[in-house]
Amino acid sequence: MSSAETLPEEELVEPLVDHVVDADVVPPAGHPCPSCGCPVEPQDKFCPACGTPSEVVEPIKPAGRGADQHKFFQCNACGAKVNVSIDERAFVCPFCDSNYVVEYSPEEIGRQRPEFVIGFGVTPEQAEARFHAWITDNQWYRPGDLHLAKIAEKLRGVYLPFWGFSMLAESRWSASIGEYWYRTETYTTMENGKMVTKTRTVTETEWWPLDGQHHEYYSGYLVSASKGLQQTDADQIKPFNLPALKRYEPFYLAGWSAEEYSIEKEQAHEICKQEFYRREQQNIASFLPGNTHRNLVVQTNFSHENSDLCLLPVYLLSYRYQDKLYRFLVNGQTGKIVGDKPISWRRIGAVIGGIGGLLLLLVVIILILKALY
Repeated sequence: MSSAETLPEEELVEPLVDHVVDADVVPPAGHPCPSCGCPVEPQDKFCPACGTPSEVVEPIKPAGRGADQHKFFQCNACGAKVNVSIDERAFVCPFCDSNYVVEYSPEEIGRQRPEFVIGFGVTPEQAEARFHAWITDNQWYRPGDLHLAKIAEKLRGVYLPFWGFSMLAESRWSASIGEYWYRTETYTTMENGKMVTKTRTVTETEWWPLDGQHHEYYSGYLVSASKGLQQTDADQIKPFNLPALKRYEPFYLAGWSAEEYSIEKEQAHEICKQEFYRREQQNIASFLPGNTHRNLVVQTNFSHENSDLCLLPVYLLSYRYQDKLYRFLVNGQTGKIVGDKPISWRRIGAVIGGIGGLLLLLVVIILILKALY
């Protein structure tokens, strides 16, 4: 079988035009919703997130980086860098529940300005209700001394930074392709003390080599730019609806905390390339003909790369119980929840012991009944 032909360069580049993140978008002359902070454009009569009428809202003109009335903290425990309202007097790190934070000036470290933002579509009240429903589910094996009221007070809406990349993957591949064929064979076996002759169908595989080329444009994978949010947690809280991205303006953060990125673009770029290479291997494997394959080798080059720094809405709640850190997250756009919660092994042990006692009692009753009858 012949290899696939290489497409002309202009055909390879064409998909870049449709990429929603990297398209040439004119910044909207919008304003944040006074109720939930979601970006509202001038033509919108109501907030797309909470439904608040927008006619009563006077647009806030964006100012410079230093005019959005935030102050900046860095957590010395986990490395997170968060900016919060200037009115906030005390700050506890939302990632690790640490009080060991220090103020810093963003001008000293030259942070890249965010390029896109998605507003909060879930209100703080809705997020807290989701937390209570989640933490009280199967409450019988939760610790009795878990003070939910104090924990819920730590729930905080934060704009978290994510790196978004798009790139073209061009690959050469080789593999052994297998096709099944079937034959019928006769065999003898022992049944009821006698030798009998039977037939059965046997599957055989014919292998032959194949190689070719493959290309695909990849985008939409978001890499956490926060040291406080591991990529595994970031993948669980996704997906975000990326067509809702707006060009970033400082006033979108009014009333919310926002974290500065603590993972550099180069490090995030390598993480994204590994993910896109994994997808490229999967796509080539699904493209191969035949019934099966083996020894697939893929060599990939990435080009036409673009990157974006996005701020995405997440509700964070971190708390400590018996010196162990637990975390609860809500996707601030979709409402998806992720988290881990403590369990009471004493209560679970009591239940298991109770079940064991009932089983033992049942066995004793059965033995007594057998002895009597």
